[in-house]
Amino acid sequence: MSGEFSLLEQYPVTINDDAEADVVAGVVADLFGEDRHARWSHPLAGAEDFSRLLELAPGCFIGLSACEPDLDPDTAPFNHSAYARFDDAVVGDGARLLAELALRKLA
Repeated sequence: MSGEFSLLEQYPVTINDDAEADVVAGVVADLFGEDRHARWSHPLAGAEDFSRLLELAPGCFIGLSACEPDLDPDTAPFNHSAYARFDDAVVGDGARLLAELALRKLA
C-alpha cells in the first residue's frame, strides 16, 4: 500500500509571550484571587489563528473556563464538541478581565 500527501501549513505555532502571560496572571489574581488562574501544564496542539497576531505583537492566549460546575473539566466535552455545555455565569468575569487588561495596557 502506498499513498501521497501534501502538507499545507495554515497557522504558525501559537507561542505565548512569558511577560504578557505574567501580566494576565497578575490581573486575574488582582481581580478574582490567585486561585482563579492556572497555567496549562500541557499546551494545546490545535490550530489557532490567534498565532498570527502573536507574530505581530507580544501577547498570550487566554482560556476562560466555562465548564459547568457539575462537569469535570478534565473529562467534559471540549468547546468544539457538539456535546459541549457552557456556564454563561463566567461571561461577566471574562468581560471584566478583558476590560482591565485593556485599561492597564493603555495606562
